[in-house]
Amino acid sequence: MKALVTGAAGFIGSTLATALTSAGAQVIGLDAFTDYYGREIKERNLASLVGLPNFDLVEGSLQATPLEPLLDGVTHIFHLAAQPGVRGSWGTQFQTYTSHNIAATQRLLEAVKDRSLTRFVYASSSSVYGDVASIPMREDGFVQPVSPYGVTKLAAEHLCHLYHASDGVPVVSLRFFTVYGPRQRPDMGFHRFIRAALLGQPITLFGDGEQTRDFTYVDDVVGATRAAGDRGRPGRVYNIGGGSRVTVNEVLDLVGRVTGRSLNIRRQPAERGDMRDTFADTTRAEQDLGFRPTMSVKEGLERESEWLAGTLDLSVQ
Repeated sequence: MKALVTGAAGFIGSTLATALTSAGAQVIGLDAFTDYYGREIKERNLASLVGLPNFDLVEGSLQATPLEPLLDGVTHIFHLAAQPGVRGSWGTQFQTYTSHNIAATQRLLEAVKDRSLTRFVYASSSSVYGDVASIPMREDGFVQPVSPYGVTKLAAEHLCHLYHASDGVPVVSLRFFTVYGPRQRPDMGFHRFIRAALLGQPITLFGDGEQTRDFTYVDDVVGATRAAGDRGRPGRVYNIGGGSRVTVNEVLDLVGRVTGRSLNIRRQPAERGDMRDTFADTTRAEQDLGFRPTMSVKEGLERESEWLAGTLDLSVQ
């Protein structure tokens, strides 16, 4: 395998690139190092990869980087690069999302349409479902995003299907459900909750806490992504979820127990674009990919807490 991993310095991308290089694959990592969060965090994500003989890092955006040299000999593409975040996707920032999530995806698909690939795996999101889908959410169910971010992820999914149908690009799309674990982005819920608990800082909770999520550990997501690259059915979409539906209030209780700290929770009204509930039907992924999530939320939180504690100076409390 010679793989191009876009978004290789990010949370999931760097974890995937680490797994692929460890398995002996040649990996080209492309990342734009956008300012959504600190560059130093992304460089730390890449620390174990830089210098490996089977990993090459290219800094640049999908919109501007010459793609032909990067694609020479590539057998697999794992397209994880995107502008993340539901809350920031409204208003004047929407153009950033259309550029990074839609235009970038179209440019990459156009560049590979006449190439012989084994798989093109696109990282989509449970945000495409919105609040009208039945629970558990099925890939063939109705989708109606409730955030501009979700709209851009769904639009890119449609582009992937279009290039598969018209040009035979072997695209497999994966709808990730709330991924967490070591290297999680600093704006994401578990990271914010654990960091605040460890540092004795207040936790801001949007909504009543009874909203539910299907939390999925990053190693399970990476395993599913690699399986999709091997045996995902081109043209298909797969839900990748953690297998349990948990309220945010239950998560906060677990965070308190895992960190051994009392939590100072400050509640705020729910923000627009936040889905009320997510829960994945992963039957299709189990049948085609052999996917079965292995990590419980409690154990996953313990691992993320241990990792995050190692990045913080807890002596300043």
